[in-house]
Amino acid sequence: MKEVLLARSAGFCYGVRRAVELAEETAAETDGCWMLGDLIHNAHVVEDLARKGVRKTADPLSLGAGDTVVIRSHGERKSVLDDLEARGVRCVNATCPNVVRIQRLVAQAEAEGRRAAIIGDPGHPEVAGVASWCREPLVFDGPEAVRRWLDSAPENREIPLTVAAQTTCIRELFETSWKIIKKECTNAKIFDTICNATHKRQSEAVEIAARADVMVVVGDRKSANTKHLTEICKERCPRVLQIEGADELSPVFFDGCSVAGLTAGASTPAGIIKEVYATMSEEIKAAEGKEESFEELLNQSFKTLNTGEKVTGIVTAITPTEVQVDVGAKQAAYIKFSELSDDPNAKPEDIVKVGDEIETYIVRVNDVEGYAELSKKRLDAVKVWENIETAVEEKTVLEGTVTEENKGGIVVSVKGVRVFVPASQSGQPRGADLSAMVKQRVQLRVTEVNRARRRVVGSIRAVTDEARRAAQEEVWANIEVGKRYSGTVKSMTSYGVFVDIGGVDGMVHISELSWSRIKTPAEVCKVGDPMEVYVISFDAEKRKISLGVKDHNVNPWQVFMDKYAVGDVATVRIVKLMTFGAFAEVVPGVDGLIHISQIADRRIDKPEDVLSENQTVDVKITAIDEEKQKISLSIRALLAPAGEPEEDAEVLETEE
Repeated sequence: MKEVLLARSAGFCYGVRRAVELAEETAAETDGCWMLGDLIHNAHVVEDLARKGVRKTADPLSLGAGDTVVIRSHGERKSVLDDLEARGVRCVNATCPNVVRIQRLVAQAEAEGRRAAIIGDPGHPEVAGVASWCREPLVFDGPEAVRRWLDSAPENREIPLTVAAQTTCIRELFETSWKIIKKECTNAKIFDTICNATHKRQSEAVEIAARADVMVVVGDRKSANTKHLTEICKERCPRVLQIEGADELSPVFFDGCSVAGLTAGASTPAGIIKEVYATMSEEIKAAEGKEESFEELLNQSFKTLNTGEKVTGIVTAITPTEVQVDVGAKQAAYIKFSELSDDPNAKPEDIVKVGDEIETYIVRVNDVEGYAELSKKRLDAVKVWENIETAVEEKTVLEGTVTEENKGGIVVSVKGVRVFVPASQSGQPRGADLSAMVKQRVQLRVTEVNRARRRVVGSIRAVTDEARRAAQEEVWANIEVGKRYSGTVKSMTSYGVFVDIGGVDGMVHISELSWSRIKTPAEVCKVGDPMEVYVISFDAEKRKISLGVKDHNVNPWQVFMDKYAVGDVATVRIVKLMTFGAFAEVVPGVDGLIHISQIADRRIDKPEDVLSENQTVDVKITAIDEEKQKISLSIRALLAPAGEPEEDAEVLETEE
């Protein structure tokens, strides 16, 4: 055997290390404490904790007031926690922050009236604990189980689902499952809750197993993540051995092996890995004539931190002054609160939580004192500039808020970056008051970026013009006679109005605006008014559209005939004065004639001596010609003394 490949991420993950440290600290503080079941899935660690005063019990009822119990890293059922608290048992919660997050997601789903679905091993304590935070949880061990549930009842596809994964779930199994749910279900929220450390460990195992002749996986046989590592390795390596310690290794297993791979589950202590590695490395040591200690190997696995680079880590603690981050390096890394966010009022716990993965910028590295100073705020700023530059190349539409009117234009804040928009590109008419745009949300396209000068220029007009062109094409592609639109009055003339029906203007002639007689469009509408219109005719070649407002399905004459008869009194509006009399609107679209002889109870020279246009008067309907649709009206008939005969009351043939 010439080479042993050790996975860098082998061994304790953050959650397991935290649980063990909490148990040891609690035992030291209380002169002994309890754990419910195995704190982690590793017999060696559990035995070591017992020697340090962390006793084990499987029965929560055996604990009483004054006892202290450390909750295992996989979490516990909610009912057990509630019962312990009610009986006065002090609980030190060592549940992995990633597991706590899933518990919260499940509880939130319950509160929102959604059903929680967990992809993972139904018998695993983590899954059992998570499932207890809601009623009627669904637990699927893979895509086949998902498919069986969906096919069991058609209505299952309509159930609102919140989907999460066991932290140690195999990624391929989870992704296959959620893709089926996303495709089949109408209302599903998917949360990728696989632990980042688990994903890295599995990815490294895939890479090493593909190169190795023999693969060794170290970990407790009860450990789910160790079992999954073994399954993953078996898909890529012909010989895979899962062991709990070095004493299970046999020289026979490595016969004919040139390259051996070694990885370990999240609950495997460094000491056991070191021992296994040493046993596997005996032949390579002899061949190369040198020893490489496990500590040296671990040191090689540490990241090298350089000022100005990006680095990803896991939030391990939030103190009153800083956020501590594990970046996989020798140095302790932290973020000052002032470097966490641009928002001075933001609280650290609202931005990050323990267990979160966070990408940061390395501000300073002090190898002498062993720490690295990080900044999330600066990285966010760098990302924004990168996104702005990408937006220029890809002509992406961005959204921002107008913050001020500037000389020659306005300033728009896009994710904290000031974008200058010239007045000509503001989308407003020449000479418009741009201050009215302040505080408005706008869409724009970035046209110029100079990061060195921190100058960004954008155009709102480019977006609005493009949207208008698209809307115009949509209108012309689907326009037809009789089609109705909700439009807006754009401009007015003496002969009608122009209405915007979605990027295209159509003309409504004054005669189509109302059944009533009107002299100007201003009598019935104004610029900016909404208007329901329909297409009378259009010429796609000349890009002209004739619109109507009047409902031609309504017959004004029939409305009149249904409402009035000869002898009825009506209140009418004078619409036109002639030498021979006055025309009055009885109902919209139907006028009647008041002959000059019927205007007053005396002889008059002209109608305007008594009447004026738009005046409202009461009249008596004296004659109706249904065939010619003409009406005779009389004011005089209402003025004649009782019993006095009415003269010249019927005048139907007078034309306007």
